Amino acid sequence: MDRINQINLLINVTFNQITGHLINDKAPSNYFNSLDKQLRKYPLSMIRELKNVEQSPTYHPEGNAWNHTMMVVDEAAKVKDNSEDSKVFMWASLLHDIGKPDTTKVRRGKITSYDHDIVGARLAIKFLEFYTRDYDFIDKVSKMVKYHMHMLYVLKGLPFGNQARMIEETNIHDIALLCKCDRLGRIGADIEAEHNNYKEFIRVLRNNI
Repeated sequence: MDRINQINLLINVTFNQITGHLINDKAPSNYFNSLDKQLRKYPLSMIRELKNVEQSPTYHPEGNAWNHTMMVVDEAAKVKDNSEDSKVFMWASLLHDIGKPDTTKVRRGKITSYDHDIVGARLAIKFLEFYTRDYDFIDKVSKMVKYHMHMLYVLKGLPFGNQARMIEETNIHDIALLCKCDRLGRIGADIEAEHNNYKEFIRVLRNNI
């Protein structure tokens, strides 16, 4: 086996290992929190940067974006069997905030991450292209990342989203489920309120199909 094939094999094993933990573990965060040197290597270094991203303590009392992501991954693991494509769904939960390191700033004393969903969609493609040439899979994950803020945008009537494009480009049930996990992946989340938000989001989307 030549060196290129050896490298490709190692890459594939790493991708498969990550996918296996995302799909099979009850709490995938245990696996990711156990990684050390592996996270220092590209492209995993892209998600390691989340450890350096502080968030608004008002909305994210759990702390940095890594802590939040780990909570979201664990929430997603609880409901992945309700998704159309659990592999896409779980990878999207892992990468949903990958755009925060490049977009997080302090503005007027507040920590913000404007456009991290849009930036994150591009970075998710870059991340996954390192591991796989399954472009259908990559496209589906990136679209989930792109629209993971839309439950907030739609229910709050905010002008940042594109509901029509989201309906066209994603499975509305899966994106709603990801949005719900994102909202639940924080300390002090109101479970009943977020479940109601999820149901209302689905209702609104169905009415616009």
